[in-house]
Amino acid sequence: MRRERYPFPTLPDYLKPGLDLVFVGINPGLYSVERGRYFARPTSRFWPAFSGSVLSARIRASLRKQRLGPEDDGALLRFGIGFTDVVKVPSRSAGDLRPRDYHTWAPRLLARLAAFTPRVACFHGLTGYRAFTRYALDQPSRDWRLGAQPLRLGRTRLFVIPNPSPANAHFQMPDYIAWYNRVARFLATPGSV
Repeated sequence: MRRERYPFPTLPDYLKPGLDLVFVGINPGLYSVERGRYFARPTSRFWPAFSGSVLSARIRASLRKQRLGPEDDGALLRFGIGFTDVVKVPSRSAGDLRPRDYHTWAPRLLARLAAFTPRVACFHGLTGYRAFTRYALDQPSRDWRLGAQPLRLGRTRLFVIPNPSPANAHFQMPDYIAWYNRVARFLATPGSV
């Protein structure tokens, strides 16, 4: 695993060659950075939803845990799952980011994905995905939707699921679990990646 150094406190990239899946957040929250863990805020729905999905079943069985938590973020690398962000600058909320943050950081994410070539890059939310396609891929605005995306980065397929932030009130826990199950099916579908 190569560790990129950042000139400010942020979350590390959990990346290595050969990953099946990389979760891509918009940017780290201050609370998560203070704790050094992805989705560390107790109100985040990532860990409960991921733990309730078939996507995490093998991991939970191997770690002998019913529910995974922020302390398990780095351990997921052993199971082919990594973490990174579109923008590595932490903030109180993603709404604090400016277009220039995406302009600076989206191409850096593209470089990370090109270097590690995961089978699937799964973006948490359309906000980060839209910014990534605009600033890293120079794609004009489109009517992007959740799910598998038509764009591909070499061997890496792109997928977008709802952001698990508690601010995203459109989705409930069963919705999130269903989306992680869709990611599992996408990874298991022959020819999808």
